[in-house]
Amino acid sequence: MSRAKRIMKEMQAVKDDPEAHITLEFVSESDIHHLKGSFLGPPGTPYENGTFIVDIEVPMEYPFKPPKMKFDTKVYHPNVSSVTGAICLDILKNAWSPVITLKSALISLQALLQSPEPNDPQDAEVAQHYLKDRESFNKTAALWTQLYAGGDAAAANNGADPDEADLYGISQELVQEFESQGFQKDRIIEVLRRLGIKSLSPDDNDTVNRVIEELLE
Repeated sequence: MSRAKRIMKEMQAVKDDPEAHITLEFVSESDIHHLKGSFLGPPGTPYENGTFIVDIEVPMEYPFKPPKMKFDTKVYHPNVSSVTGAICLDILKNAWSPVITLKSALISLQALLQSPEPNDPQDAEVAQHYLKDRESFNKTAALWTQLYAGGDAAAANNGADPDEADLYGISQELVQEFESQGFQKDRIIEVLRRLGIKSLSPDDNDTVNRVIEELLE
């Protein structure tokens, strides 16, 4: 079967299964290499009620080589780059098989949101957040879902722009503590993110000193 015919059959299979709530469309009807897919965030996760858009580039060798997929929707997840949307998933790399379809690949991404693999991360900062403080991670991931995957970003935060500390799960009290010492908020958040620190115990003087040393550089 030719690549073009296979892609058309796959798209029809998606249309024939509306209950899956998955979409697959060409970006341009004149280019079968480039598609956009979407799926709903899995229930019972911080991604619930979100709609996630995925950019799909189909290579000439498809289905014998995997498509290139990345999230257009910003997502806070250990296996997805919070900056570029790049995805770490084995079936999109060395575990690809010609029997996998674009639809099943999107379903695998949906499953990845439900079951992160923090020990094989795409985004190390997010993975550390997930491993160290699951409750804080879930809160941050849910905020990103509301802001970026839920439609009206402003309404999700009561009409205000989201605070950058909240976007990365960093304790507001911690930021304010360093602000009270005369440091700029954006610099504080930059250093805390680089060090992978979301909160601090009041008696953790070694870490406090390490943060201050970084802030002073």
